[in-house]
Amino acid sequence: MITIPYLTALTTYFSYGLLFAFGQFREFFRKIFDWWRGSNLQGYAPICLGLEDFYIRRLYLRIQDCFGRPICSPPDAWFDVVERVSNDNNKTLKRTTQVSRCLNLGSYNYLGFAASDEYCTPRVIESLKKYSASTCSARVDGGTTSIHMELEECVANFVGKPAAIVTGMGYVTNSAILPVLIGKGGLIISDSLNHNSIVNGARGSGATIRVFQHNTPSHLEKVLRELIAEGQPRTHRPWKKIIVIVEGIYSMEGELCQLPEIVAICKKYKVYVYLDEAHSIGAVGKTGRGVCELLGVDTADVDIMMGTFTKSFGSCGGYIAGSKELIEYLKYSCPAHLYATSISPPAAQQIISAIKVILGEDGTSRGAQKLARIRENSNFFRSELQKMGFEVLGDNDSPVMPIMIYNPAKIPAFSRECLKHNVAVVIVGFPATPLLLARARICISAAHSREDLNKALEVFSEVGDLTGIKYFPAEPQKQQVEENRVKLE
Repeated sequence: MITIPYLTALTTYFSYGLLFAFGQFREFFRKIFDWWRGSNLQGYAPICLGLEDFYIRRLYLRIQDCFGRPICSPPDAWFDVVERVSNDNNKTLKRTTQVSRCLNLGSYNYLGFAASDEYCTPRVIESLKKYSASTCSARVDGGTTSIHMELEECVANFVGKPAAIVTGMGYVTNSAILPVLIGKGGLIISDSLNHNSIVNGARGSGATIRVFQHNTPSHLEKVLRELIAEGQPRTHRPWKKIIVIVEGIYSMEGELCQLPEIVAICKKYKVYVYLDEAHSIGAVGKTGRGVCELLGVDTADVDIMMGTFTKSFGSCGGYIAGSKELIEYLKYSCPAHLYATSISPPAAQQIISAIKVILGEDGTSRGAQKLARIRENSNFFRSELQKMGFEVLGDNDSPVMPIMIYNPAKIPAFSRECLKHNVAVVIVGFPATPLLLARARICISAAHSREDLNKALEVFSEVGDLTGIKYFPAEPQKQQVEENRVKLE
């Protein structure tokens, strides 16, 4: 639970209120001018209508230069950001031929596999020559190659499950598979801050949906007890199936799931556990096997394990791992398997090679070194930010660390000032977060050196002072403490 300082909340509400008032004022005159000019679509309902359209035109367009910045190099520790200009007050942005070499603190390149790798890249190139870039077919038609079979076996062994199924897109893994797992008469109990792919998948299932307070096992148990006692709406019959859905690392909070307590509650009430490890698989745990390994949870106690390959493995797609019966059922019923084009063979080979590096099967210790480096980098960077006075969310060992910004005027200011100092960051605001809880989301990589992190800290300290987002008093530096001790002596 984030506790917002009273003054910060007041000024943030005032800023949004001011933007909303001026936006509505401009909307009034826009309607007059549109009526005066006439329209070729008279009689049609507006295709873009409501507060969402208002938000995009009157708030988002003002700062859209802070989003969707194109790059023209691999998303390694440093990458090339294409510069853009606007001649119409940010309504449209035009790319230029100029590029800026920036420190990358926005990509999900947790283990550094997004750039060329001495073990992975040659094997990916060979698979491209052998299988081409795409199978041009769904898995059940002509889209299954020996690489896909090897990948599913490799993933199942890596996460500690009997079997696995892979899809070509991480988002679809949740949104397409949840409606297959549960339907009308079932109950989904979801963490209040679960990813949008889970939200859409749950809504598409037709099941009854209830949420529990973010990462609060006690409230989960309370919700479970009440809903099991009540049964289905109107009929009060027992639920056909109950699934509790949580994430390993919450992507906007950087927090680790309280998995041991949640699993214990689910076992007590005989309900299924669905674990989304999109941001945790490969990034945490002694051997990179995710939050189950990190928190000491037996994977046999987690019924359905989901993850993506876009973060730690430098590829694309997602997977579901579980019992052999579950995976066989999904292969005959999941739309992502039946109708979507299978994952690209070179992308599949990249995942296989990355897993082998992580496990040391490439004959080196590079995988163990990467895991140790991302853990050290994450804990060092989080600690230093907190010492400077920033409000940083999340837990130790998590490579995701949100820095709270709150005020809407500070969102673009922080992003633009960082870019001027050649540091590329991701800023997140409404509707991806609640209105008051805008933030900058920092993603740390094993590819970052200590010099890279120190540069980022220097820039953040300067920009944080400039924008006024150091909401806590900074800790005194060691040199100042020693000087004060000398004076006292």
